[in-house]
Amino acid sequence: MTTLAFRSSRSAYPQHVGTATAPLPRRETLAIVSTRSKLCGIAAYTAALWRQLNAAFDVTVFDLDQYLLRSTHRRVRRLGDRHIKDICRALAGFDAVNLQLEHGTLGRDARDIDRRFGWLVAAAPRLSVTFHTLPPPPGFDGAAFAKALVTLKWRAAFRLQADYHRNRRLAYGITGRLRRAQRRKQVSAIVHNRRDLCDVKYLHGLRDVFDHPLAFLGTADAEQIRARASRQNLPMLDPLPADAVLVGVFGFLNEYKGFGTAIQALHHLPENHHLLLFGGIHPNEIAAHRPIHPYISALFNDAYVETTLYDRISTPSGESAPALVLAADRGLGELLGTHPRDLSARIHFMGALGDAAFLTGMALCDAVVLPYLEVGQSSSGPISQALELGCRIIASRTHTFLEFAEYHKEAIEFFDIGNHLELAERIFPSSTSRPTRRPICSPTADDRLALTRRSQSALQRPKQWRQADRG
Repeated sequence: MTTLAFRSSRSAYPQHVGTATAPLPRRETLAIVSTRSKLCGIAAYTAALWRQLNAAFDVTVFDLDQYLLRSTHRRVRRLGDRHIKDICRALAGFDAVNLQLEHGTLGRDARDIDRRFGWLVAAAPRLSVTFHTLPPPPGFDGAAFAKALVTLKWRAAFRLQADYHRNRRLAYGITGRLRRAQRRKQVSAIVHNRRDLCDVKYLHGLRDVFDHPLAFLGTADAEQIRARASRQNLPMLDPLPADAVLVGVFGFLNEYKGFGTAIQALHHLPENHHLLLFGGIHPNEIAAHRPIHPYISALFNDAYVETTLYDRISTPSGESAPALVLAADRGLGELLGTHPRDLSARIHFMGALGDAAFLTGMALCDAVVLPYLEVGQSSSGPISQALELGCRIIASRTHTFLEFAEYHKEAIEFFDIGNHLELAERIFPSSTSRPTRRPICSPTADDRLALTRRSQSALQRPKQWRQADRG
């Protein structure tokens, strides 16, 4: 944990503290501005930060009220602005401020996000911003815009232009405010991979930038979770045989998570392999009068749930599909019975669990599979938690996971995005031999020392500020 990145510059100079081992007269105060909504993974990360930093700082977490900030109603938007201004007034009394930035937590409209972010930057005495997403510089599709104008599709043309301006404001406006603020006070940025570090430093021009992946669990926490993990904690696993090989996927049910790839891989694994899906539909996607979410239907389709052979071949996909011919004495029972590829008994929807049950399920799995699609993510909470628990991790070869692996060599097994055959081959050979768990990751003393040295620059004010202090 890069705790020094949050400290004020006083602790960096011997004239202020005497010796390096002398106790500070008081703990420095740190304000963390973040959402605590259970619908957002940042809340879990903020809780982990509070646990790990509370011994070194007097930490206060300011909750970003998502009802007020994400509303599009004019009256509620004004209340959202007032909510941010109330937080800003309180920030002046802290030594340092950290903002956990996921742009959508500050509002829906780019103008609201930019304006409210500017208030927080101006109010913070010393500021570090943790970027959970770094929007790429947008490009304007001039050809599509011209085509929309020529064909009189005004709505499509307006949408293209509006999307471009929104993305440009989020990509350049936020970092532009930080670039200007660093001229007059200490500002640092924290990102979760080295690709984002290069973008923030060289493309956006911020001086003090630190990179490290998400971290949730200390060694003692991880060992405690593993020691207490038992199938008895998850009653839904009671019917499974003792020799069942548990393959887990984690997170809200969403197309970009690629859970369908894991289901397709299950078709090519032995009968004792079971797939556990930890997560549910995001509450924001719950629609009125819809009997089932389309993504769940797609997963059922991949698993041949409640499907017969007749269902699959009675609706040909092409005009030239062959006709179905049945013999009078055979075939009808097979066609109307359960599909031979039905995986209903081997797929288990575990639901949206609390943090404790979520981590317990992860610790119980013989393999944690992350079959995500490439959507430009900067980080992933489940892969960090699985690594901290010492789980066997099999992940799709996305940019995010490749960047994560740079910090943890030889800790992740990769397969190509969507290649369910490769995924099945990755799971099967090792799962049959029941490998021992990897040691729970814990940074060595040398690692901590190197991290401290890398973070030292965040403690130091520029030369002109130090001279002003002495004067």
